[in-house]
Amino acid sequence: MSPASPAAAARLRALKPDWLSDPKVWRTEVLAGLVVGLALIPEAISFSIIAGVDPAIGLFAAFTMAVTISIVGGRRAMISAATGAVALVIAPLNREHGFGYLVAAVILAGVFQIVLGALGVAKLMRFVPRSVMVGFVNALAILIFMAQVPEMHDVPWAVYPLIVGGLLLMVFFPKVTKVVPAPLVSITVLTVITVAAGIAVPTVGDKGELPSSLPVPGLPDVPFTLSTLTTIAPYALAMALVGLMESLMTAQLVDDITDTRSNKTRESIGQGIANIVTGFFGGMGGCAMIGQTMINVRVSGARTRLSTFLAGVFLMMLCVVFGPVVSDIPMAALVAVMVMVCFATFDWHSIAPKTLKRMPAGEITVMVITVVIVVATSNLAIGVVVGSVTAMVIFARRVAHLAEVTPALDPDGDRVVYSVTGELFFASSNDLVTQFDYAADPDKVVIDLSATHIWDASSVAALDAIETKYAQRGKSVEIIGLNEPSADLHRTLSGTLGGGH
Repeated sequence: MSPASPAAAARLRALKPDWLSDPKVWRTEVLAGLVVGLALIPEAISFSIIAGVDPAIGLFAAFTMAVTISIVGGRRAMISAATGAVALVIAPLNREHGFGYLVAAVILAGVFQIVLGALGVAKLMRFVPRSVMVGFVNALAILIFMAQVPEMHDVPWAVYPLIVGGLLLMVFFPKVTKVVPAPLVSITVLTVITVAAGIAVPTVGDKGELPSSLPVPGLPDVPFTLSTLTTIAPYALAMALVGLMESLMTAQLVDDITDTRSNKTRESIGQGIANIVTGFFGGMGGCAMIGQTMINVRVSGARTRLSTFLAGVFLMMLCVVFGPVVSDIPMAALVAVMVMVCFATFDWHSIAPKTLKRMPAGEITVMVITVVIVVATSNLAIGVVVGSVTAMVIFARRVAHLAEVTPALDPDGDRVVYSVTGELFFASSNDLVTQFDYAADPDKVVIDLSATHIWDASSVAALDAIETKYAQRGKSVEIIGLNEPSADLHRTLSGTLGGGH
């Protein structure tokens, strides 16, 4: 057998995951997965309570989502599991119709996400401005912190020094060594202290009973009828849209942090597949988790699919095999980790006085609106939509004022040339008709559009109206300088829109 060519060997090396060839990367990914697995447990239990289901349902969802998305997802190192946004969407369905309908909705939501992903919904991310993205990140940090406040309210006094100690460990331990993630050290040390000293503080076990066995697949317990479909479809569509919005925004955030690109279409379809798998295993569904993703990527330094896969595996292993030990982890340790994530996630540069002085008022407004809406609704998707719409309105108003008309009369006075600059679309073309002197202009009028572009039917209708007003006075209009797309649009629509009426 002949040896492989150097090119073939290079291709094989490129296909081989980093963690297989680099022990340092492997260690980072494994430890990051363990930290995230630990942090997922109380979160998944909390989201189960929001959805009104047994804690095991949220934990099963976290396990199946993480493992499945690590294989089919488009963004490496991103964590997907049961989330609060999804729990809020499907909670009314579970409350009114029962758990079987919830599971059926999760499966249908997965189908919707696959369809939306195949239709190219990920391309809509290009319409999300940077100011919305910054607002999204800052709002996320605020929400993560707000979620920790209940864990610091009406608790034994010992919780507070434990949280402070956990934060100090995470700040200073990396200065000693970065071989082991500081959050893992913090969780371990605080657990040992509380157990050894017998300190009575809230623990993970107080959140709910951990499952003692693996989930098994099965069909949702609902009648397979049109009535069932019409009942679950609105909830499934809402879940699909919210899940995709959060997942794509999180993927974009990880792209920026790691200076790498991800396949958003694959991620959209992957989220759908993960939700279908989760539904068939009796989970409550989910999407990308920004807080846990930040622990994985920013705090622990993970960069590959291995950390995502192991987060799910460790989660289930910790619950099933080491349940009693995990139950003893003080909530203060996990609160400290999440508070550190808040500080690491918040874009402090965006609110620095120097930055705010240079930033246009419209950009600051969009960022603030995004933050306020997200924090007020606890829904990242609503904030992103409102912020993006606000940014588009501000942009349209700004561009609308850029269309200018400048007249130039020929020396012999027998014709006038109007030069139009700026973009012509519905917002700017509305004022276009008023910028011509129909009564005083000579009989020949030339409108030079070489410095503009016609974007829509409103602009063609405005030009028709201008020609009609001059024609009513017995004057002729010649339009020159149209670029090819503008000329095609004008030729197709001119005279058919009623612009002169």
